[in-house]
Amino acid sequence: MSFMLKPGTAWSDAYDRCVSAVPEAFHDDRVLNHWGGFWQRDGRPSPGVSPVDGTAIAGPPRLDRAVASRAVQASLDEHRLWRHVPLAERKARVTAALEAMTAHRDLLALLLVWEIGKPWKLATADVDRCIEGVHWYVAEIDRMVAGRTPLHGPVSNIASWNYPMSVLMHAMLVQVLAGNAVIAKAPTDGGLACLTLACALAAREGLPITLVSGGGAELSPALVRGKELGCVSFVGGRDAGGQVATSLADLGHRHVLEQEGLNCWGVWEYGNWELLTGQIRKSFDYAKQRCTAYPRFVVQRSLFHEFLAAYLPAIHSVRFGHPLAVEAPDDPLPDLDFGPLITNAKVKELADQIDEAVAKGGVPLYRGSLDDGRFLPGQDTSAYLAPVAILTPPRSSPLFHAEPFGPVDTIVLVDTEAELLAAMNASNGALVATISCDEEETARRLASEVRAFKVGVNVPRSRGDREELFGGLGASWRGAFVGGELLVRAVTQGPDTERLPGNFPGYTMLPPSG
Repeated sequence: MSFMLKPGTAWSDAYDRCVSAVPEAFHDDRVLNHWGGFWQRDGRPSPGVSPVDGTAIAGPPRLDRAVASRAVQASLDEHRLWRHVPLAERKARVTAALEAMTAHRDLLALLLVWEIGKPWKLATADVDRCIEGVHWYVAEIDRMVAGRTPLHGPVSNIASWNYPMSVLMHAMLVQVLAGNAVIAKAPTDGGLACLTLACALAAREGLPITLVSGGGAELSPALVRGKELGCVSFVGGRDAGGQVATSLADLGHRHVLEQEGLNCWGVWEYGNWELLTGQIRKSFDYAKQRCTAYPRFVVQRSLFHEFLAAYLPAIHSVRFGHPLAVEAPDDPLPDLDFGPLITNAKVKELADQIDEAVAKGGVPLYRGSLDDGRFLPGQDTSAYLAPVAILTPPRSSPLFHAEPFGPVDTIVLVDTEAELLAAMNASNGALVATISCDEEETARRLASEVRAFKVGVNVPRSRGDREELFGGLGASWRGAFVGGELLVRAVTQGPDTERLPGNFPGYTMLPPSG
């Protein structure tokens, strides 16, 4: 079977549409930064490469520390004006921005395909979740800000590349709606053009958005330690999050630091294998490159033969490949579980970890092949990794204690409830977890001992939308929890005696529904 790139979906087509839609933000030769109320042709553009097939794409225009500091100061000036804009006007402007994004929804999604390798269905869902989620906040914001005021300075957002719209842009628009100016650092590994287009549409409606690019170490003094900031919001890994937390330790900044954890799925005294097969298949969406992915299954040893009979058909049915490859020009874009990983370097890192784990005693239950993928003739496939499952990874392996952020599952066998809980709590805190167990009382009892913010019983948990709260326990989260009303509370000022729900150095407080 031979495939072709669907006509009209090439990177050059997408970029030309950006230049036509918002020429102030996209020049023929580069993407611009936005600060001080203007699109600035500054910074040093670095080359970009699409993980989809190695196509050259727009790279981030990296600022130096001095210019970033000026951008933060300019954002403070915008914040001092915006915080006094009446709520009705803020709602109207945010709504207008959402309408503009809706009009460009397919272009935003196509950029996500090229920049971070999301299949079309997942890319459109990312855009739609942002737009629909912020519309919900527009409808609910009056009660959420009653008796509260904006922060003393802008909110600085540093987020990973995997959800530029439904996580990063969504948070920024809610922060603006709550009365704050916002700053975002464009993710280095992907999402620049999508985020730039969204910010350009928002800036046209007068929203106080600053968008800059640069290395984390170079910009950290301005975007993390800047005295002008009212809050720092970070989404990413534990190493980078720990550095941000250390930088914030003596500043007293409001902060939201969402970090990774090893989200585990426990199987104990369970028998609904048909349901689990479908859930396992779904867990491979976007190659598990998300903070709420489930890369670890902890299974009762006496049930392993039944688990394996459910697991192998699921992993074998996973579909992956080039997200824009079709057989004929009029064919719809393929419905894939995942495309590439974010870089070919990530593939090499995981491949090395897999080989090391197997060499040290891990059992390769399943190793897929790129021959099973859907690719264009002769295309670069260096950023693709077929699904892998390893039984009993050695404790010395990174795959034992850390989230792989790729289509790699590890399976640990246990004999007692105590072993089950110890294995599920291996990373000292997680964002989500699940217990599959037929007896509800047993499942609830086990779930109460799992150190994750959300624990599902026979269902997976996710970040959630709209009113659903989100956070993490242990080392997976630092600072204020978010989601629903808590997202607004995290970026507004309440009574002087207020203690925000969150995971802080001095206390951990769960919200009533946490």
